[in-house]
Amino acid sequence: MLFTKWLVIFMAALVLPVHAASDTDWLRYKQRFIQADGRVVDTGNQNISHSEGQGFGMLFAVAFDDPQTFEQLWKWTQATLHDEATGLFYWKYNPNAATPIEDKNNASDGDVLIAWALLKAGQQWDQRHYLQASDKILRALLKHNIVDFAGKKVMLPGSHGFTFASSMTLNPSYFIYPAWQDFFARTRLYDLQTLIDDTQQLMLDIDWGKRKIATDWITLYADGTTSPATQWPARASYDAIRVPVYIAWRNPDHPILARWQALFSPYNRLTTPAWEMVSGNQKADYPMSGGLLAVRDFTMGELSPSSTHISRYEDYYSASLKMLVKLADTGF
Repeated sequence: MLFTKWLVIFMAALVLPVHAASDTDWLRYKQRFIQADGRVVDTGNQNISHSEGQGFGMLFAVAFDDPQTFEQLWKWTQATLHDEATGLFYWKYNPNAATPIEDKNNASDGDVLIAWALLKAGQQWDQRHYLQASDKILRALLKHNIVDFAGKKVMLPGSHGFTFASSMTLNPSYFIYPAWQDFFARTRLYDLQTLIDDTQQLMLDIDWGKRKIATDWITLYADGTTSPATQWPARASYDAIRVPVYIAWRNPDHPILARWQALFSPYNRLTTPAWEMVSGNQKADYPMSGGLLAVRDFTMGELSPSSTHISRYEDYYSASLKMLVKLADTGF
């Protein structure tokens, strides 16, 4: 059974492109958010760029079989965001600042997405140098961001600023399970399987809040307990919304998904609040739209082609969520 399980995961890592380069949504995504030099622009955040956006763009380029766009994205990412000291990537580029790279920290979800896209590209287009680049980033993540704490293996959101004397701060939306599974299929490093098992158990062990789901940011204490991180609102919002996507991508029957379905099911589709506090009755006074609604539809098993259609008015994050759901729905 174990062999069969990992054979399925290995075959998933070798999947062919799931969409054509002429896909209307991909063409619109490129037109609206990817510059000619390969920089992905966050139109909802003062036109900055970040490693997450570069990773999303690279992943989408592989899925839509667009090697030219992929190479443009990778070249800009390497030239602009690569941190030679760690082998990871600076998380933010602000074109309006005198020093565009003001914060030298990384964001581990961006690093994972970039490495995953390189792995997919190397396999799909038979490019050994992409595979080597992916392996190198993975080794850097294992060295700088994947750590043991409270009897569990977890991934820090960044190399600096998230560890304290008796706790650490985590972002569950950075736990990109299909990427970790593909890394394991390639490397057979059991630290990656432990990372998957431990972080999923961490979320299953949540016993606080009405829905017992992770907030955008959580605190993990030395005794193994967790709570919402106090530096951010204690709500399931624009970060945490990615959790059910990454869980359901390869495991649509995972018990964590039932908790997210319980969050969405009390509401009609078009009245589902954009976010909800984990305690009390406070929730957004506006409904989900765009990419948030696509995640809700995917999680509830109600996805339709219109759910992931990118309108001409979509901002970067909403469009990226829709594209992510599109890939997850096909098992890319």
